[in-house]
Amino acid sequence: MSTDPQTRCTAFDGQRRIAAGPLSEVAPLVRAELDARPNASVLIFADDDSRRLDVDLRGTVAEVAARVAPQEKGPGRPKLGVVPREVTLLPRHWEWLSAQTGGASVALRRLVEAARKDPRELARAARDSAYRFTALMAGNAPGFEEATRALYAGDRAGFEANTAAWPPDVREHALAIAAPGLGDLS
Repeated sequence: MSTDPQTRCTAFDGQRRIAAGPLSEVAPLVRAELDARPNASVLIFADDDSRRLDVDLRGTVAEVAARVAPQEKGPGRPKLGVVPREVTLLPRHWEWLSAQTGGASVALRRLVEAARKDPRELARAARDSAYRFTALMAGNAPGFEEATRALYAGDRAGFEANTAAWPPDVREHALAIAAPGLGDLS
């Protein structure tokens, strides 16, 4: 799976943050870190959902930079990234969708976009992202279970208190990605 060079990400060597920014800038810095410290244990996380990015770091810094550089757009229509999939609905749902302006596809896209902007959905996604990151980076750290409970309760003070003993870079990143999910859960 290819990753967009503009994907915002953060790279860690163990529990030390080594780079953050667009993948096109982070990947060469990670290659340089691996050149300086061949035994480094580097992980790169997408900032939006904390998924681990699998980046081809073989070769020199220049080769890595060339592989992850944004590609020039040529003439023609832009790729929209449309992916056809099957959706199973009841007949009344299809009737409603077909009556919408623009048809079923436009109506479904509009509904999905509205749901993605819902503050409750944004908070849930932030909590899940923070959990994905902390489970990998601080799963054995003191206060991890308590921090997880506080995270899913939306308890900012509890999350901050239970992550206080964690390595500073891991703690700061966890707090940053959890922030939209900490607070009012209504």
